[in-house]
Amino acid sequence: MNALRAFLLSLCAAGLLGLAAAPARAMTPAQALAISAGDTDTRVAALQQAIAALDPRVPVLVQALLDGEVKVDDQRAYIVAADGSAVDAATGQPATPPETAEDAVNNNRMRGELQAALAALQLITGDLTQRRAAIGSLREAMDEAKLPLIEQALAKEADPALKAELETLRAKGLIASTDPAKRLQAAQALASSTTPATRSLLLERLKPAAEGGEADPAVRAALQASLDGVNSMLAWGERAGVVFTGISLGSILLLAALGLAITYGLMGVINMAHGELIMIGAYATYLTQNAFRAWLPDHFDWYIVAAIPLSFLAAAAVGAVLERGVIRFLYGRPLETLLATWGISLVLMQGVRSLFGAQNVPVENPAWLSGGVQIMSNLVLPWNRIAIVVFAAIVLGGIAFLIAKTRLGLFVRSVTQNRPMASCMGVNTARVDTLAFALGAGVAGLAGCAVSQVGNVGPDLGQGYIVDSFMVVVLGGVGQLAGTVYAALGLGVINKFLEGWAGAVLAKIIVLVFIVVFIQKRPQGLFALKGREA
Repeated sequence: MNALRAFLLSLCAAGLLGLAAAPARAMTPAQALAISAGDTDTRVAALQQAIAALDPRVPVLVQALLDGEVKVDDQRAYIVAADGSAVDAATGQPATPPETAEDAVNNNRMRGELQAALAALQLITGDLTQRRAAIGSLREAMDEAKLPLIEQALAKEADPALKAELETLRAKGLIASTDPAKRLQAAQALASSTTPATRSLLLERLKPAAEGGEADPAVRAALQASLDGVNSMLAWGERAGVVFTGISLGSILLLAALGLAITYGLMGVINMAHGELIMIGAYATYLTQNAFRAWLPDHFDWYIVAAIPLSFLAAAAVGAVLERGVIRFLYGRPLETLLATWGISLVLMQGVRSLFGAQNVPVENPAWLSGGVQIMSNLVLPWNRIAIVVFAAIVLGGIAFLIAKTRLGLFVRSVTQNRPMASCMGVNTARVDTLAFALGAGVAGLAGCAVSQVGNVGPDLGQGYIVDSFMVVVLGGVGQLAGTVYAALGLGVINKFLEGWAGAVLAKIIVLVFIVVFIQKRPQGLFALKGREA
């Protein structure tokens, strides 16, 4: 690690020495001591002067200060390596610190300034990745003292995107200049920046002059115009974020409601244990995760691939037992079915509490589902939610194909439309009922697998989705997969927009009232059955 650091610092020094403009001035022992010891304000001022002078010894001293390898006495600063060898911090020549030398101490502010100094130097000497990271570090720590390095980096930078970001950094450095013309130029340049940090900076500068804000009327007008432009761009990012969050919520509702669309929409069974089937899928994912951690730790990131079929099979098995043991005796008796499945849901929840405890269990995202992709400065799309949207589309396509194009789907539709005639044609209606119910339960298990990647997994997980699932199925139209899709995505997006306006609780109430009124006016839902299906 020391060798790598020395190599990187040597590259940094070589890059600084190679600059044609603003020739470097050698750092004196007094300057090195001023950077390493004293009150923080004096140290910061000395550091900024050294950065502006582009001295090649600065990055070496700064890195040593961050690593805690600097000792000081009354006259000099020394860099002491791990093996005990020491050099003069200003000249790099071998030196022996006196016994009275003390360790240089950095408070949080000083450490932040040192890290910003290294980032500024990397703008000139680093590769593309390092320069991008350096710009990110400087967004919050930019000031006028770093302008010489920004100017040097702008003259050298070839990447258009980084060059635009450097222009924004330059404007942030000039915004506090003593020259009104420079401040006006900076205020106009900041209009092209669309980051929340820029908005905060503009708001800070627009405070009353008595509180340290801008006093020049022309500059204030430019600042206000830039703020209006930045707010407009950030508002679009916020709206896009709400839409994506609504779509991801709608995808989760779609997964939760697809299984119910089969068991309730096609079979007419009011299954109040549907939420607990979602819970079983989530716990199957949890167990798969633990199995991979214990027996296949090198392949842990792929546990979710194994959890998808296992969660389907676990929930489908419970659904088959439920249909064979209880529901097959209650067809055509909706009230008894509702009460029986509600009781079964309580049994399943208590069983999970007995096996896993009443507390939530941890389910980790694989590394490839962590993080996100940045679309705008204030819009990051998480990979796990992107994956859920794609997963919901795949499951929907699979269910639509199975219902419309396979033998099982044909049998399910025939039994749903005319059970006596299907039985006369040789269809084993009891077996079809079991398979169809197991299919709906399995899809609920897939929903649980998806939910485990974005929310808590606990015994009460399913209770948060059962009501929403019924609302989606009823609003979309009983037995209509297309209606389920439109209703799920629509409710997800509408709910997120209402949350930002009225809060989460009131948004739920508004959505519920809307659905009640809608069903009163159109009991068949968005998509009504037509022709013989009706």
